[in-house]
Amino acid sequence: MTTEPKAILLTGAPGCGKTTLLKQVVARFPGQAAGFYTEEIRESDFRTGFKLVTLDGREGILAHIDFKSPVRVGKYGLDLGVLEGPGVESLRTALRHQCLAVIDEIGPMELRSALFRQTVLQVLDEAPRVLGTIVQRESPFTETIKARSDVTVIEVSRANRDALIDELLRRIQSPRSSDWPPALP
Repeated sequence: MTTEPKAILLTGAPGCGKTTLLKQVVARFPGQAAGFYTEEIRESDFRTGFKLVTLDGREGILAHIDFKSPVRVGKYGLDLGVLEGPGVESLRTALRHQCLAVIDEIGPMELRSALFRQTVLQVLDEAPRVLGTIVQRESPFTETIKARSDVTVIEVSRANRDALIDELLRRIQSPRSSDWPPALP
């Protein structure tokens, strides 16, 4: 019997709907999940930053045009404490409970954190299932992740986004062993 790779990472052009798709799949997932997603912060149709939201409801501003941080990606100053605090902790929760780990996203802002990169590798090694998004643009770290044998990368577009929901649900529920999904204490 062939088993599905345990990690599915969505990629595609900015604005194609990767996060929208991820949130729809997680909302319909019948098991437990832990991790985070990111949302744009918009003011008058202008993107001013990004908010990190954990699946258990914690949130913080990860990046903003008004942040005077020395850590920057483009016009955004970063608050890596938001990523390394609630973001990383939410991924560690997925490991503790051995549930679906949700990572949105493995991208240029998040990759500025060595702790985040280390945690992503640990999650890919130890979590029973991973659903995430990964930047399309190449970097040594992201290309190493995309090349892993236990990772499937799926290209998302506005045209295929809605059609992928059921397929992703099937894949993340496909057992790798007889004890999936694990019972929680």
